[in-house]
Amino acid sequence: MKINIKKKLKSAGSTIKGMGSIDKKSLKNGSYSMGITAIVIAVLVVINLIVGQIPEKYTQVDVSTQKLYTISDTTVKYLKDMNTDVTIYHIVQSGKEDSVLEKMLTRYEEESKHIKVEKKDPVLYPNFTSQYTSDDVADNSLIVVAGEKSKVISYSDLYETEMDYTTYQTNTTGFDGEGQIDSAISYVTSENLPVIYTLEGHEELELNSSLTDSLQKANYDVQSLNLLTQDAVPEDTGCLLIAAPQKDLSEEETQKIITYMEAGGKVMIFTEYTGTDMPNLKSVLENYGVTTGDGVIMEGDTGHYIMQRPYYIVPTIDSSDITSDIKSNNRYVLAPISQPVKTLSDYRDTLQISSLLSTSDEAYIKTDVQNMTTYEKEDSDEEGSFQVGVSVTEQVDDDNTTQLVCFGCASLLDEATDQQVSGGNTDLVLAALGWMCENDAPVIDVTSKSLTMSYLTVPQFDAAYWSIIVCGVIPVVFLLIGTVIWFKRRKQ
Repeated sequence: MKINIKKKLKSAGSTIKGMGSIDKKSLKNGSYSMGITAIVIAVLVVINLIVGQIPEKYTQVDVSTQKLYTISDTTVKYLKDMNTDVTIYHIVQSGKEDSVLEKMLTRYEEESKHIKVEKKDPVLYPNFTSQYTSDDVADNSLIVVAGEKSKVISYSDLYETEMDYTTYQTNTTGFDGEGQIDSAISYVTSENLPVIYTLEGHEELELNSSLTDSLQKANYDVQSLNLLTQDAVPEDTGCLLIAAPQKDLSEEETQKIITYMEAGGKVMIFTEYTGTDMPNLKSVLENYGVTTGDGVIMEGDTGHYIMQRPYYIVPTIDSSDITSDIKSNNRYVLAPISQPVKTLSDYRDTLQISSLLSTSDEAYIKTDVQNMTTYEKEDSDEEGSFQVGVSVTEQVDDDNTTQLVCFGCASLLDEATDQQVSGGNTDLVLAALGWMCENDAPVIDVTSKSLTMSYLTVPQFDAAYWSIIVCGVIPVVFLLIGTVIWFKRRKQ
């Protein structure tokens, strides 16, 4: 067998030539793929850089139930209107940051060009906090600074806690970071802060801790006042608060209060049924066209009381400058054991009297409370719609206006009562104070974000209605459906 070497060499040459052609094609395709890959990577890098500059509020979704990482529209509007530079120092060791607080501070910085957030590690800067406070500053505390003014927000103030007396453990119940930061910013950017004097010496109620905290958070300076030892109501008074005295005022105290009011003073009075007459306190009210009635209001409309107690009134919130926000937000106020606040039939025409809270037309008054044997209406009981709270204004001159707010319910100041309406009573008191007090520091109404269950306020009528539906109607409907199905199957 002869081998054709010439033919073999020719065939091998053709194969080598073909392989060269394939390598050139592969090289061309590979270069093209590498180019596309490089372009895609470059585009992704650019997109990543662009996205990195977008505020987190657009790139991260807050899926927490209470929106812990989101600031409210009220705060956003306040920050947009700011024109003072504020620095918030976040005092924290590296690696110990509170993630909720850190994200919230980022939101503040994003919403205003006047807000700057800086971290200060106390290990690296051990003497930094001493220029603002002599107290120890815990990790994740904040120092808010504007010019020469500063305010320290302790980390313990950012979270609300309460003691569980069954286990003697402290439970975290709420996050108040936004409210505390807003309050501090408002404080350091304002010049004059109002003073609220609480009258003492007549066994008045003490303001509960929740209301006191809310007043401090709203940048009110709360001080006590004894008019027996003072010649007059102080000139720096933003509002004089009289919290349900158990004993009557003296004539001298009464005259000092009236003199203060006639010059354009602001007074808030809470009364409660005591069974004793207080002519001097009443004279203050009567000088401004109102008075308190004898007895306790009972509500005859089941839609206006709770807990099967007709004296646990859920009053109608009437339209006014004070109640506008509470009314528009469908909030409730709870006013147990209320006295009626009546408008006198004859008062000077310079007074403007407005109702803040009122009962239904089916309400009635029990006057002899000590000897009361029934909550039901009796023939001798006065019936009708009664005011539980009123406001009074009188223009004194071009620069001064007298303002009076009177509530016939001391329980508006009770913390347990306030909790049953999720802070509605406190909001009403703050709204009334905000209406009266001239405050350079705007009151930013931001409530804490609850980390526990909130109370559901259900009037007696609604509770009875849904009890009948759930416990009666629905089971009967299912029973009838089951009976019909049973009969049909039996016939088959």
